[in-house]
Amino acid sequence: MKRFFLSVAAAGLVLASSQAWSADKLLNASYDVGRELFAQVNKAFIAGHPGVTVDQSHAGTSAQARAIAEGLGADVVTFNQVTDIDFLVKKGLVSADWQKDFPDNASPFYSLPSFLVRAGNPKHIKDWNDLVRDDVQVIFPNPKTSGNARYTYLAATAYAKEAFKGDDAKVKEFVTKLFNNVPIFDTGGRAATTTFVQREIGDVLITFESETRGIRKEYGNDKFEQVTPTVSLLAEFPVAIVDKVADEHGSRDLAKTYLDFLYTPEGQTIAAENGLRARNAEVAAKYKADFPDVRLLTVEDVFGGWDKVQKEHFAAGGLLDQTYGSR
Repeated sequence: MKRFFLSVAAAGLVLASSQAWSADKLLNASYDVGRELFAQVNKAFIAGHPGVTVDQSHAGTSAQARAIAEGLGADVVTFNQVTDIDFLVKKGLVSADWQKDFPDNASPFYSLPSFLVRAGNPKHIKDWNDLVRDDVQVIFPNPKTSGNARYTYLAATAYAKEAFKGDDAKVKEFVTKLFNNVPIFDTGGRAATTTFVQREIGDVLITFESETRGIRKEYGNDKFEQVTPTVSLLAEFPVAIVDKVADEHGSRDLAKTYLDFLYTPEGQTIAAENGLRARNAEVAAKYKADFPDVRLLTVEDVFGGWDKVQKEHFAAGGLLDQTYGSR
């Protein structure tokens, strides 16, 4: 079965939040393009923990965070953006020091915004500056609802800051032009993939490197090519226990064991095989040839950290609103 139809997403949210819970059951609310990864993670985890059930929910992480705040009974979150977990902190659902609960600031693996083009790269797309040309249509999801797309927005902004030596007006013009080249803004990363791959709209898809690798594996290298830009942004995948929910369900110990599993050699290997860059040094070395070298910038170095990004870029009326407009 094609990867686009592998699991229940929004349709299962109400069922998931309303069923009876016990200490041997978890609901993991995750990011939109993590379906295949966590299908494999859960299978491996359950094999080592007989009698345990792990259910999944997938959507844009901002939408997931809102759903949890509104009652979705997720014991753990495996998101792709720190700000969406911080939103749950403000709602009293996750502890304020959640990044200290697990190694690497609670990010077991990482990726980066990367490009996927059609076979032969007919538009000769090599770097971010190619994406603002008049003859190029770009596909990525709505940054209002998708953490995936917010990384794209931040990576493009970071590139423009370097290219234009911090000229804010030129940076804003660059990002606005990029948005103008997007014919359709889907709500999540998987829907954007469907638009590009199945509906054959657009010249280039911007998504996590793991997704570009997965599409090529699914459909064949003769149909798509991966293009790694000269510079991109470190995309972390933060995880956390939803404390209030886990305590209500009596699932805290299982929730921690589950998230700890992501850091084990087995969990790290599953991540690497799904196109994510492993933190474990031995696993990373084993799969090094699969991942192109790229200069990675960080949110901290370019933008001053996630708190500042939230206030300056993602808050109502912020820089994202000013470039995204009323689309």
